[in-house]
Amino acid sequence: MRPLPSLATLLGLFEYTRCAPSGKNIIIDTDFYSDVDDAGALLLAFTHPDANLLGVNVNYPSTYSALAVSALLGYYNHSDVPLGLIRPYTNITWLDDFAYENGEYASKVAYHWRDFSPLPWGDVRGTWEPVKLYRKLLAGQSDGTVTIVGIGFFDNLSALLSSQPDPYSPLTGSELILSKVAELVIMGGSYPSGREYNFFGYNASAAAHVVNHWPGSITFLGDQVGKYVLSGGRLALGGPERDPVRAAYTWYNGKRRWRPSWDPLTMLYAIEGLGAVFRVGSNGGHNYVYPDGRNVWRSGDDGRSQRYLELALPNETAGAILDDKFLLGAIGATGMYFESPGYYGQDVLGFL
Repeated sequence: MRPLPSLATLLGLFEYTRCAPSGKNIIIDTDFYSDVDDAGALLLAFTHPDANLLGVNVNYPSTYSALAVSALLGYYNHSDVPLGLIRPYTNITWLDDFAYENGEYASKVAYHWRDFSPLPWGDVRGTWEPVKLYRKLLAGQSDGTVTIVGIGFFDNLSALLSSQPDPYSPLTGSELILSKVAELVIMGGSYPSGREYNFFGYNASAAAHVVNHWPGSITFLGDQVGKYVLSGGRLALGGPERDPVRAAYTWYNGKRRWRPSWDPLTMLYAIEGLGAVFRVGSNGGHNYVYPDGRNVWRSGDDGRSQRYLELALPNETAGAILDDKFLLGAIGATGMYFESPGYYGQDVLGFL
């Protein structure tokens, strides 16, 4: 029998969902392809009352990544939020050829929730080119009011940084960032030094370009912070049966339901700030990424504002906080759909 949400969770639902989104202006840059923690991070961003979602860019060139994110945007009542996809793209899907134990989820979410997607099934031509979307969104906001959340690779951000004036803004990419972006929040690196996949695994040169040359404030959440914080299990076991992120965690993890929380923790900080969950781990200094993707925290002030985070709570407590927020967001979304289009006459997870 699947466990029911606690009374405290249900009582918190009203407070969590009663207000229209306000607060921080958020642009998300996600790979949404291999690890399911991207899905958890998007659930937080798409349902959090303190997030004003401006746009989402996908930094892995899979059509299924974009179609899945589009389906989530529709399901969680953000059909009007623009979506970008890095070019050129293909119909590639993910295979766990490292451990051969985790399941692909992006194409399944894209297909089974396709009726919620603003994009036609299989057709991503309606997505934006990421740099154009960045420049349009940033140009339309007041100075110093946008938070960009990077939970994946760095090609889109690197291209924004190198961009030139266009019809959206007379500023260069660096000037536009310095004018409009309050903070770039990155899941990546290891601190004070190490080698982490988001930096080395896809395009290390792009990661080095962004980290070493970004003109504004950057906050980093490193591999060691999210690795031991497990979340998603309570959503998979006790969330609404037809919630797409619940399905993603189940397809990815199978019976091992919980997953490390790199991206959800990054998103939580981006929306809520330090709060009681985080503290600053660095004491001055700045990050440096080598051409091979290794990084090291260097002492000294290079004129930019950079810091990395640590947890201020035990790992288990941080995971429970994420699980509460996952459940609140997923339960709140179910009230939007009393009549179900498309696949909704069946339970796509009925085989489990």
